Amino acid sequence: MLNTDATTLSPIALFLQADLVVKTVMIGLMLASVATWAVILGFLFKLGSTRRQITRFERDFWKAEDIDAFHRVESENTLPIARVFTAGVAEWRRSTAGGHVDREGTRERLGTAMGSAVASEIDTLSDRLNILATVGAVAPFVGLFGTVWGIMRSFTGIAAAQNTSLAVVAPGIAEALFATALGLFAAIPAVIAYNRFSHNINRIEARLNRFADAFHATLSRQLEVEVRR
Repeated sequence: MLNTDATTLSPIALFLQADLVVKTVMIGLMLASVATWAVILGFLFKLGSTRRQITRFERDFWKAEDIDAFHRVESENTLPIARVFTAGVAEWRRSTAGGHVDREGTRERLGTAMGSAVASEIDTLSDRLNILATVGAVAPFVGLFGTVWGIMRSFTGIAAAQNTSLAVVAPGIAEALFATALGLFAAIPAVIAYNRFSHNINRIEARLNRFADAFHATLSRQLEVEVRR
């Protein structure tokens, strides 16, 4: 049976005995906490899977002897590194399609195309990360608002009852402080996860840039061959 006595510090009791404003704050913070954990679990799966697939793609790419054949196999791959690779191949084909090949212009366009692809993929990978930043920054203040409102209500009750006994004040203050606790409960995991995932995304971005640079060097060497023909 659920305990609804606020003196036991039961979360359910503290919620039920809070006024409408504090209840609204608590519900909002609980929903923010649920959303935070949904984003955290989604990112854990997505980033882990992305890192493993990038490693597999790089291994297969450097083993491939024919870039065109490898591109035919991976052209529909939605992995970030595959899209960077596809952007490089597409720009290479456009730049070398004519009779005259501008080496410096081609090199510049290849770098721009793959750099743009890297930025686009990182933007996509970072989608919803702002939710963690928002919850981490705002939740403590929302909880504090609930606390201030609850304490104001408690003091108003003291004035109305003309009784300063701790037994009269304590339940209302406990309900108010529970709002702050919920704010911290939502904010702390959000801040930790945001920092960790930002670090992981930065590492993935560095890997994509290294791959783009290495592929750019490979195409530059091929460009020398094409021009001498």
